[in-house]
Amino acid sequence: MAKHSQRFIDIVNKSREKVRECQVADVKQRLDADESFHLVDVREESEYARGHLPGAIHIGKGVIERDIEEKIPDTAAPIVLYCGGGYRSALAADALQQMGYTDVISMDGGWRGWNEAGLPTETPSS
Repeated sequence: MAKHSQRFIDIVNKSREKVRECQVADVKQRLDADESFHLVDVREESEYARGHLPGAIHIGKGVIERDIEEKIPDTAAPIVLYCGGGYRSALAADALQQMGYTDVISMDGGWRGWNEAGLPTETPSS
C-alpha cells in the first residue's frame, strides 16, 4: 500500500466527515440481492483494466465531475463509488454531493478490501 502524506489524509478525513461510507460486505450483499444502483470505479483507467468489481463502470476520479452528468444524469440515482482503498472514492463522493447528487456512498476498503475478502472480479474482456 502506498504511503500517503498527512495533508492528503487530512483532506480525505474532511471528506469522510461529509459522505456516507459502506463496507465491502455491504456492496457484495447489494450485488447478490440484485439491487439497482450504479457501481463506479474511480481508479485510474489502467487500474480498472487490470480488474474491477463485477458490473462496475469506470469514471476516473480525475474526470468524474466533468463526466458524471453524461453517464448518470439522475442526481437522485443510488451510486456506490470505490477506488483502491477508500480514499479517492471519499473525495469523489464529496465532489458529487457538492454537485447535487444525493445518494452517493463511498466503499471503504475499496478494491484492496474486495480482493482480500476473496470476492469475484472481472476484467474488460471477461
